[in-house]
Order: sequence, then structure tokens, then C-alpha cells
Amino acid sequence: MGTVKTSTLAKTNREPAEEPGWQAQKSALTRTQITEAAIRCFVEYGYSQTTTTLIAEKAGLSRGAMLHHFPSKLAVVRAAVEHLHAKRLRAFRKAVNKPSVNGDHLRQSLEAYWAHVHHPMFVAFFELAVAARTDKELAAILRPAQEAFEREWYDAAVDVFPEWKGRGIKFDIALDLVRYVLEGMAISFVTHKESDRDKRVLEYLDEKIHELAGLPKPD
Repeated sequence: MGTVKTSTLAKTNREPAEEPGWQAQKSALTRTQITEAAIRCFVEYGYSQTTTTLIAEKAGLSRGAMLHHFPSKLAVVRAAVEHLHAKRLRAFRKAVNKPSVNGDHLRQSLEAYWAHVHHPMFVAFFELAVAARTDKELAAILRPAQEAFEREWYDAAVDVFPEWKGRGIKFDIALDLVRYVLEGMAISFVTHKESDRDKRVLEYLDEKIHELAGLPKPD
């Protein structure tokens, strides 16, 4: 009996039980690994071709291990949409909060948003948006997430563009103009890229945004 106690004690000393906090952290890391793998699958294969098996392979996990964290494809999609939402907002704030080189905050922000809609994160959102047109379950996940993103994106824009204070509806028009023109151009370039045409559009859009703001363009 004494030998059993000693052996048990020795094993306990060699292999301490994992603490609940570490288990939660490991689980969170695995969930992030899976959601990021799902996003890569949406970009590379499209929503309809993405399966739980493909996501698991991309994440470097067995399908059973993935299903332990997300029991269905829609569960993964919901987590991926939330993950994309948070990453896009962080990227937007980081880009527009950088000190401008020549003092032209508006032009810098315009170029930052253009870079943003070229990122695979935006391509993934676009892929999901197209698929949601005919998929009611996906639409039910994506619609509220898009609405929340737009509200928070607007609030972030108000914070980072104090020079627009007091310009009322012109600020809303400027945001809509930038968003619809650049996102539309980015979608067009997914399948058909024409060199230098984007530069012409950006230059013209920059002039119009400065006019709306009533601010002179730096030389």
C-alpha cells in the first residue's frame, strides 16, 4: 500500500495537472486557429466549397478535434465573421491613426482604406456576402454582423477625423463616397485588374473629398 502511495505521489510530481486557466487559453488559441483557417478557405476555395473537413486540414487538426470546438460549419462561420469584424476595425483604426507624412490626413486615410479593401479579410467578407444572397442561414449570421461593423466603423471615423466636425451631412456623404467607390473598385479588381486606373480614381476621389471637407489640398 505504501508503494502505491509513493508511486502515485511521484507521478503527480512529474505530471502536474493543467490549471483551468491554461486549458481555457489553449482552447481559445485553438478556436482562433480554426476561425483563421476558415477565413483562408473562404478566400481560396469560396464559401460553397468550404467544408469542415477542409477547414480542419487547413488548421492542422483532425475533423473530430475541430468539431469539439465547433459542432457545425455554421458555428465556424459565426466565429469567423466575429473574428473578421474585430480584425477589420483594428486594422482601420491603426491605419488612419498613423502620423501623416505631409500633413494630408485625408489622403493618407483614403489610401489606407484602399489598402484595407485589397486585404484577404475584405475578400473573405465579400465572398460571404455573395453567398448570403441565396443562403438564409448565412444571411442571418452575416446581416447583423455587417450592421454592427458599419456602426462601429462610422464611430471610429468620427473619432479619427476631428477636422470634419461641424460639417454635418457632408461627412456622411464623404464616408459613403469613399466606401462605395473603393469597395466597388476592389470587387472589380478581384477578377480583372487594370494597371494605374485605380491611381486615377484615387486622385479624383481625393480632390472631391477635400472639396466636401472645405480643406485645401497640401502641395
